[in-house]
Amino acid sequence: MAIFRPFKGLRPPKDIVKDLASRPYDVLNSAEARVEAEGNPHSFLRVVKPEIELPEGTDLYSQQVYNKALENFNKFIEKGWLKQDNTANYYVYAQTWGDKVQYGIVGCAGVEDYLNDVIKKHELTRPDKEEDRMKHVRVVNANAEPVFFSYPAVEEIDQIVKEIANATPEYDFMADDGFGHKFWVIDDAQKVERLQQLFAEVPAFYVADGHHRTAAAALVGKEKKENNPNHTGNEEYNFFMSVVFPDNQLTIIDYNRVVKDLNGLSKEEFLKKLEHVFEITEKGSNQYRPDRLHNFSMYLDGTWYELNAKPGTFDDNDPIGVLDVTILSKHVLDEILGIKNLRTDKRIEFVGGIRGLEELERRVGNGDMEVAFALYPVTMKQLIDIADSGNIMPPKTTWFEPKLRSGLVVHKLED
Repeated sequence: MAIFRPFKGLRPPKDIVKDLASRPYDVLNSAEARVEAEGNPHSFLRVVKPEIELPEGTDLYSQQVYNKALENFNKFIEKGWLKQDNTANYYVYAQTWGDKVQYGIVGCAGVEDYLNDVIKKHELTRPDKEEDRMKHVRVVNANAEPVFFSYPAVEEIDQIVKEIANATPEYDFMADDGFGHKFWVIDDAQKVERLQQLFAEVPAFYVADGHHRTAAAALVGKEKKENNPNHTGNEEYNFFMSVVFPDNQLTIIDYNRVVKDLNGLSKEEFLKKLEHVFEITEKGSNQYRPDRLHNFSMYLDGTWYELNAKPGTFDDNDPIGVLDVTILSKHVLDEILGIKNLRTDKRIEFVGGIRGLEELERRVGNGDMEVAFALYPVTMKQLIDIADSGNIMPPKTTWFEPKLRSGLVVHKLED
């Protein structure tokens, strides 16, 4: 069963929360972060992407970058831009996107749960990215950014969240990207205790977004345990900050692919090979978006195509074999285009569905890429089935929106 406990969060005052809360470190590059934080001393990007305060070209993994993160984190505390709550609380975090609202609870998951697979993963992590976030956690001695988990919905938890959300939120703002963010503090001792009891009955958490941050937080906690001869198991480093959402509120959006060339094939040769895998319908210049499992769209030479996978190219009884990313990776990217390793091959790039089909048209139309593929998004059920079976999804399969804002609350690893 899952550990999920309250903590004494560090939070910004209401009057600067919109300026302080930032997008996560991994959804924008350093140049974009410099622009986003320009003229805003409160931006939490100064903690999670501290290279923006160092000369351009600074090695992102140099010690001075992590030292700058600690310097800025301490400055935020000294200036009162982050203040620690007096009691251990849970927090409700609501995100809005158009008509959609999803309600998560912020608390701390257990390091041991990650190590023992009570927290279930569906993606592999890269050691270099893990080590980067581990250094950040080690030096700052805090979970500066939460990880994004899901869990099987529990009616009583939903009811408690609904009651909390009927009150006036502590924070309520619309970010510049059009996503709304609301935040409530759960400091009622009875509600805190009941939530802790209810989460103790949840069988597992599922990593939705933030596999590298999750791994880094857990591994730093493990290091601290091994280096503490007086370890008791109750130290703050045994727990790391998470936002957990019920599975029935989350929607995964598409994660698409663009490829630089046709592996030496002409357009006609390529289409001929695709006929072994798909039933192909030409759609002309009108955008075509996949509307069901095993249905794809392709943009090539100014034309959209509908692709329907033929029987025998997938296995609906296998949690990995049923995935459209598996069909595309095996039968097209590997066998036709010669892309053997999606993690390392420079001929392929990935485009989050939040950018729309227009981005695929742009990347192909400007000559940067030769062909684009749009996929029907996987479901939460597929994600959970794969995680429960111990399998791993192909790279870049899931894209969640909205992203969690960083800086709304921080978890220190020492009291």
